[in-house]
Amino acid sequence: MRDVHTLFQHQKAAPEVVSLFQSSIWRYYREYGRRFPWRETSDPYHIVVSEVMLQQTQTSRVVSKYIDFISHFPDFFTLAQAPLRDVLQVWQGLGYNRRALALQQTARKVVTQFDGHLPSNLDVLRKLPGVGPYTASAVAAFAFNKPTVFIETNIRAVFTYFFFKERENTTDRDILPLVEITLDRTNIKEWYYALFDYGAMIKRQCKQITSTMHRAQSTFKGSNREKRGNIIRLLLLRESITQHELAHTLSLKREHVRQLLTQLHDEGFIEIRGNVIRIK
Repeated sequence: MRDVHTLFQHQKAAPEVVSLFQSSIWRYYREYGRRFPWRETSDPYHIVVSEVMLQQTQTSRVVSKYIDFISHFPDFFTLAQAPLRDVLQVWQGLGYNRRALALQQTARKVVTQFDGHLPSNLDVLRKLPGVGPYTASAVAAFAFNKPTVFIETNIRAVFTYFFFKERENTTDRDILPLVEITLDRTNIKEWYYALFDYGAMIKRQCKQITSTMHRAQSTFKGSNREKRGNIIRLLLLRESITQHELAHTLSLKREHVRQLLTQLHDEGFIEIRGNVIRIK
């Protein structure tokens, strides 16, 4: 039986290797492909929401939040006009509150600059708040069927497994050309979904598949990120709170609380009037 990895060692990315690789991915996807609500739509807004939610968050945690978020804020206009408190309230449970703030900022930019229609231009997408190169490429592929080339953790696992499994120190620079060469341009959206699902399977079964681009997330417990999240949660429960009350409730030194509040204020989460703090 022909093997992609073996053929690649002798033929590199020859048409036969590309065809065999694509057949392997499609075969798995046809039998085991996963279904998610954001895969059932081409609505650019829905896809932006899902891609931002999926940043650093497992799909199993995103599904219910995605449905709830879309229900509360069904389009760019609704999200742009919503109070930040409402947006953060619905977002709770996903973590990384900066993503919710950036998502609303993106909605406001799309409404004010593009009349509520998400642009398909990749360079424009990259400049939207909280989007960045990967998310812009993913949105362009899933919302506009553009043949963008990008890598995330599951895609990285697929190409490491098929092409570099006996090699150490594989980088995204090694992988990206193969992502482009093997891209099935007849069905870009589904092709990337197939890569995601195959990669998820590999990561479950072959935990040793890694690359030098993989980085473990920093510890959350006790981090400033956890403390900032706790401050936001308290402010969502109350209309306002004083710095003294925050320090006492969170068992933090006043100076530490001031530093965290300064960060949250500068990022646009809160307003500080004297000693009183509110969601902006």
